[in-house]
This record gives sequence, C-alpha cells and structure tokens, in this order.
Amino acid sequence: MDEMKYELLVELHSRMQADLLESYLEANGVDVELFQESVGHTAFPVTIDGLGLVQVFVPGEKLKQAKKLFEEFNEE
Repeated sequence: MDEMKYELLVELHSRMQADLLESYLEANGVDVELFQESVGHTAFPVTIDGLGLVQVFVPGEKLKQAKKLFEEFNEE
C-alpha cells in the first residue's frame, strides 16, 4: 500500500488563521492536515513557549502548489 507523505508547509500562531488557510487550500484542491498541541486548542488558547503553534501539513507532491497558494493567501 502506498502511503501519502505529508510535509510541513508553515507554522502559525493562530488556530483561526490556520483554519482559514486550510479552507483556502482545500478550495484549491490541496488536502491539509493541521497539528496542534491540545493545550493550545482550548477556550482560552495558550500561545507561550510555542504551545499555541499550529502546524499545517500538505501532501509532498502538492507542496510547491501549496507554497504558491500560501503566498497568495498572505497577500489578501
């Protein structure tokens, strides 16, 4: 069985921004997996010592496309 390999696109300090980026990338055909420490994703998010960081992963074969889309996302 072939396993899809995901690669890190970016680390963000805001879950809301990560969710928006996820929606934007998926709308443009790029699958997304978000990873965040559970303590950072609570009613009162923690952002000290990197606990609130959200890592955005995309399939390796779509990393170049995702980087371009991320640049466009930041321009808007």
